[in-house]
Amino acid sequence: MPYSNLYRALREANIESWASQLPAQIADAFDITKHGDLIRWQAQLENLPKIAPQFRDISSNTIKLGNIAEIKSELQIELKEKLQGFCPWRKGPFDLFGIHIDTEWRSDWKWQRLENHIAPLKNRLVLDVGCGNGYHCWRMLGAGAKRVIGIDPMLLNAMQFQIIKQFYDNDAPIDVLPLGIEALPSKLNCFDTVFSMGVLYHRRSPIDHLFELRECLKNGGELILETLVIDGELGGTLLPKDRYAQMRNVWFLPSCATLVSWLERCGFKNIRIVDVTVTSTQEQRTSDWMRFHSLKDFLHPEDPTLTCEGLPAPKRAILIANAP
Repeated sequence: MPYSNLYRALREANIESWASQLPAQIADAFDITKHGDLIRWQAQLENLPKIAPQFRDISSNTIKLGNIAEIKSELQIELKEKLQGFCPWRKGPFDLFGIHIDTEWRSDWKWQRLENHIAPLKNRLVLDVGCGNGYHCWRMLGAGAKRVIGIDPMLLNAMQFQIIKQFYDNDAPIDVLPLGIEALPSKLNCFDTVFSMGVLYHRRSPIDHLFELRECLKNGGELILETLVIDGELGGTLLPKDRYAQMRNVWFLPSCATLVSWLERCGFKNIRIVDVTVTSTQEQRTSDWMRFHSLKDFLHPEDPTLTCEGLPAPKRAILIANAP
């Protein structure tokens, strides 16, 4: 993976503590002995058509590179087949030379809910924790960020991102690294904006995660936090006994008031709730690019306000706060 520009950018931003560790971390993440599909994915990535799109749009709901008129129909068929070799595609949507990648999530809906509430990203150094394949990272770059770094431990997500970047521009100031937040050195205090969306409820210790996010931010930097919540008063928290919507790794679902109190306890300031939305089966669903079970399969068959386990159906809140 071409990360030399990232190493240079980290050093220019005086983030030497991470720049010195990162090459070894990336080498370990891309160790072919640790992932059976990596060789196949790398070969598929290398064999993608070498086409430079005449049209690029990373500021609209669909990340769009190229038009259908730019390639022959035979090449479009070949490209679609190769892109489907990287399924499942969960975050998007994307459009490459007229091939619409209809992802499981309409991730643009989440962006629409938050984009008018956050501080302008122009010239900011941005971190996206748990970024998936980088859809929102592209929206951040499209909003004017100076550099965007996404981290997500799923290797397939990094490969999908690299497909998009290869067509967009390999030198663009945006990267997705197959790492978790625990790979970052403590007390970086370097990012202007940090996003953590769809991560908190997967953490065994949500308070520790909030402290990790705070340590990534500059003084006064902005946190955008999106997570599952429940209805209820201060102190209300759901700890699923086993699975939640068929997910094993869901730990704490707080009420909004409880979530605000957690942020306050961790030292965040200027905390505000900007959106609370029930996740619909139109926003998260099965598609030709993600054929596994999706939200409708995880809800109660007779009552869509409940999960199949009888717990409150997914509802997500977006909160914004500032580091002290």
